[in-house]
Amino acid sequence: MSNDSTPARGYALVLTAAALWGTLGLFYKVLIDRFGLTPLTVASYRSLLAGLILLAVLALRKPRLLAVNRHDLPLLVAYGVFGVAGFFIAYAYAIDLVGVAVAAVLLYTAPAWVGLIAWRWLGEEMHRRLLMALGLTLVGSVLVAGLYDVSHLRLNGLGVLAGLAAGLGYGLWSVFNKIAVARYSAWTVQTYALLIGAGCFLLLAPAGQLLGPLALPSSWPWLLAMAVIPTLGGALTYSLGVRWVPVSVASVVATLEPVIAGALAYLLLGERLALLQIAGGAAIISAVLLLRPPVSPGSDVFEPNSECTQNPNRP
Repeated sequence: MSNDSTPARGYALVLTAAALWGTLGLFYKVLIDRFGLTPLTVASYRSLLAGLILLAVLALRKPRLLAVNRHDLPLLVAYGVFGVAGFFIAYAYAIDLVGVAVAAVLLYTAPAWVGLIAWRWLGEEMHRRLLMALGLTLVGSVLVAGLYDVSHLRLNGLGVLAGLAAGLGYGLWSVFNKIAVARYSAWTVQTYALLIGAGCFLLLAPAGQLLGPLALPSSWPWLLAMAVIPTLGGALTYSLGVRWVPVSVASVVATLEPVIAGALAYLLLGERLALLQIAGGAAIISAVLLLRPPVSPGSDVFEPNSECTQNPNRP
């Protein structure tokens, strides 16, 4: 394949990742609504199954990647607790309470959360673009969540909070991931983060909920597909895609995820967004685009033969 075609392949892979991530809400809705599983149960199995699959692959193919320094264990534990367990459960409850489309859009408040975290704790500058993005995110969140309607807020306040918490969890995922992949392979980091997150669920979730899928064998294809398709499939295709396109550009392409999630929710679940909610979604995505880093020729491009692929934008 010629060198001219490799960027096209990279864009196609990143777009595929966004599409795979966009299906996550459908898996949550089916497992919660059709099979009666709780959001906590679904999030638990998503983390556990994806982590076990990665663990098996690394153990069989590259066991040396499983070695980590004990001094980095606090980082990996924090990543698993806040960036995986907290993120997964908040997003699961948001989807259950406010629907796939609204939850997916609120998830993309993450760049604003990351900007605030980086300003407050990492010493990064609060520049004009960040302030503008924060304003757009705030306005967009109000519109998407329907907070202009007091009655709507009373009915969906908890779901809105869950959606914003999912955005914060996504932001924490990004921050912890950025630190961890500077020291280890992205797949090493993801394996431990997913398994630590699963350990949190095992400690917190009632045993009756965790054992629920055992009595529902028909739910297992859905649980496995959720672990493989949006969770691991999205991560794999994204990490392959950024070998041939700048990471900064890839992260912008990935913002198609809420658009895809909303379209699937409309076509398959009958969900509808009001005009003001659509405008709010556009404001949030505009904030994401505003925060994208500048792209210079040759920057942020990974070599295809690199040992450790760049971390995926999402778990």
